[in-house]
Amino acid sequence: MQHDADYLKITIDLANESRARGNHPFGALLVGPDGDVLLTSGNTYAADRGVGHAEANVARAASRKYEPEFLERCVLYTSVEPCCMCAGAAYWAGIGALVYGLTEKRLAVLTGDNPENLTLDLSCHQVFAAGRRHVDVRGPFPDLEEQIVASHKDFW
Repeated sequence: MQHDADYLKITIDLANESRARGNHPFGALLVGPDGDVLLTSGNTYAADRGVGHAEANVARAASRKYEPEFLERCVLYTSVEPCCMCAGAAYWAGIGALVYGLTEKRLAVLTGDNPENLTLDLSCHQVFAAGRRHVDVRGPFPDLEEQIVASHKDFW
């Protein structure tokens, strides 16, 4: 079975592919209880504007395809800590765990005042702590920061 860092590297590839298609450089995937990658998505800003976040795309697709009892045993991996919208989507889909590479605070440094990504200063930890069910959160992964930041270089 792969480890968290292995799946996060796939999200970095998805982020780079997303950027190459004219979208924002973010990627996410859902891993099932047996370690299989079940769903993937990049950001879809070109079509969906501000709500086309990779994590929300995966959470929405997962909630359509799988039952909450199954999703409770799944992990959502994302290159960057999910915003409050995406954390909420993962929570409401019933996904049991989330792993992210780079913090939202570090992303805010990269994006600055870019109107396409005015990050909210609200950690996914705070969003999940406000919920009535536990979501296991792991991240950030400092060993991958340089690779994740490279996806955003000269973008914002």
